[in-house]
Amino acid sequence: MTAAEEERGVQDAVRRHARTRAFAEAEGVVSAVLSDPGVQAARGRVEAAETELGLELCARLQSFQKRYDQAVAGGDAAQLTGVCAGKHGRWGRICVLPDRHETSMEEPHWGRNSEGRPIAWVGSAPDDW
Repeated sequence: MTAAEEERGVQDAVRRHARTRAFAEAEGVVSAVLSDPGVQAARGRVEAAETELGLELCARLQSFQKRYDQAVAGGDAAQLTGVCAGKHGRWGRICVLPDRHETSMEEPHWGRNSEGRPIAWVGSAPDDW
């Protein structure tokens, strides 16, 4: 191994270490913020509002959930590609409305949460990809 290759290896190791440390520090900060009682109370209010709105929209939008469930059960990829990309997987949410519904239907994202309750939400999250 040449000196230049060895130097590159050391630099790569330092970069990996710095990145790992930065992610660990960021995770600690995020955890501290999310565990704050005020943040927890706000989260509870948001979840209650999302659940209430989800229930209000259920009668009108339930057919989309049924269509989504059938597409999943039947492996209907064509049907699933037309579904909204709005997902909050970390929180167990998948929007079952058609793609671009926010503009064409003027509806929030709607689906069911991980507990099976109807839920509606506005916006996206980093894990929407």
